[in-house]
Amino acid sequence: MKSLKSFSRVIAVFCLIAVSHVSHAQAIRLRLAHSGAEAETQHAAALEFAKQVKSKTNGQIEVQVYPASTLGNDNTAIAAVRGGTIDMTTSGTPYYTGMVGRMNVLDLPYIFANADHAYKVLDGSIGRGLLDELEANNLKGLAYWEVGFRSLTNSRRPVRTPDDIKGLKVRTTPNPAHIKAFQVFGANPTPMPLAEVFTAMENKAIDGQENPVGIVRGNKFNEVQKYMSLTKHAYTAMPVVINKAKYSSLTAPQQQALIDAAIAAGSFQRDLIRKTEASDLAYLKANGMQIEENINSEPFRKLVADPIKQMFSEKYGTQLVDAVVNAR
Repeated sequence: MKSLKSFSRVIAVFCLIAVSHVSHAQAIRLRLAHSGAEAETQHAAALEFAKQVKSKTNGQIEVQVYPASTLGNDNTAIAAVRGGTIDMTTSGTPYYTGMVGRMNVLDLPYIFANADHAYKVLDGSIGRGLLDELEANNLKGLAYWEVGFRSLTNSRRPVRTPDDIKGLKVRTTPNPAHIKAFQVFGANPTPMPLAEVFTAMENKAIDGQENPVGIVRGNKFNEVQKYMSLTKHAYTAMPVVINKAKYSSLTAPQQQALIDAAIAAGSFQRDLIRKTEASDLAYLKANGMQIEENINSEPFRKLVADPIKQMFSEKYGTQLVDAVVNAR
């Protein structure tokens, strides 16, 4: 009898182990690639997303995060997600506008009065509709994370007025609105992947770049840039996307869990950016950057806002621009 009981216990243990292995084997693993440095809020959001997904799916889905362009720059990662070799990515809206031109409305200079205005647009029907347009390119948009309000750094001189930008060679995204804005300012806009920017500035191939404060600190641009001006000339959102076929292969509860997790991680990141911007600025000052904080934005706005809005409206109509402006 004792032998039979012992045998039963052994069988029970092996059954538990087998169930554990089956459960582990059935876990769906998604690879999420992004270009942000590990010190950036983008990476913090990605890690929060992974945590939320695991919790909301009871471990059915695990997200592996690959930061700092380890699986390729923004364009490469988006192409890989479309092709199915990477499951997910998150990049700024400028990298999607080649597929969905209407999304460029989010990048127009000074179109958003403040962060709350941007959030109202992104979290509402306008933002959702633009994400839905990505589906024609084999991408399912889950939510928007944040790059933030862009400001200018350079190694040559303080920028206090639009005239101070003239002649600077400035790295921009490959976005038509960003490129046109710096052409109007009299600069030489030079699109390039984020991973190449530090070296380009270090080697004096470019004079500067434009990004939010957190990205400047996270990528240590202060080591090769002396001046920063808080121009906040444009806002950049960051769609979180998954390969459409991969998304369709999931159950409805799993799909909803991904959406809910992406939204939660976005809220987490927005709060984090608000909490860290002041300390990021203090860090940059303490480490040698001269920061122009009290910028009069009106001369900058007068130069670029209406002409670039008109450029967009001529191509896509005025309805979308008006809807964004009036959503505040």
